[in-house]
Amino acid sequence: MNTRDLREACCAANRQLPATGLVDLTFGNVSVCDRALGVFAIKPSGVPYDQLTPDHMVVLDFDGQVVEGTLKPSSDEPTHRLLLRHLPEVITSVVHTHSRNAVAFAQAGRDLPCLGTTHSDYFLGPVPVTRALTPDEVSGAYEAATGEVILECFQDRDPVACPAVLVRHHGPFTWGENAPKAVENALALDICADLARRTLALDSAAKPVPSHLLHKHHSRKHGPDAYYGQNPIKT
Repeated sequence: MNTRDLREACCAANRQLPATGLVDLTFGNVSVCDRALGVFAIKPSGVPYDQLTPDHMVVLDFDGQVVEGTLKPSSDEPTHRLLLRHLPEVITSVVHTHSRNAVAFAQAGRDLPCLGTTHSDYFLGPVPVTRALTPDEVSGAYEAATGEVILECFQDRDPVACPAVLVRHHGPFTWGENAPKAVENALALDICADLARRTLALDSAAKPVPSHLLHKHHSRKHGPDAYYGQNPIKT
């Protein structure tokens, strides 16, 4: 099994988190999976970002068994594993942070409303907040239960069109087709949360962006008719 590329991608994405301003201390982690190999890599628990190397990454299978690595995986590993197992196959990376603006909405138990086109470019509609975990869920397999409430929240939502969620009382999880995109979505989420917080401070009754404008901005960046950006440059 050749997991070197997986470890390198996972390490690079985790080391990117402090540069985005999304994490304080060691509050955050990235996982990256290789579905063909049936494994994923994740940050080790509690290791400072500036000390991380690819060899520190922990590789596990989708049953949670360590395949490679000598360090303990992130304590959020069961959440990542559940999401990577059950989200659409196009999604290969999950990011969890405690970014301050997104956490504020999670702690308020409030969906992140879609108030403008910045939000529309990344998330088709409001970013949902999960229900609160029950005492039994918290005292039992807590991290797995966190994944379950996220999946429950997306029973009637498209996780590709809205690649983010706010776990009530906890914080954000985002995902993407690769690790850089999942990190980008985490950064976009916190930017949108900051803008929403400022907007609601000015006008607590601010209305969501009109549906026709929401769909226009989202579709021009995503889907079969997308036209934002450049085609691959031929060499």
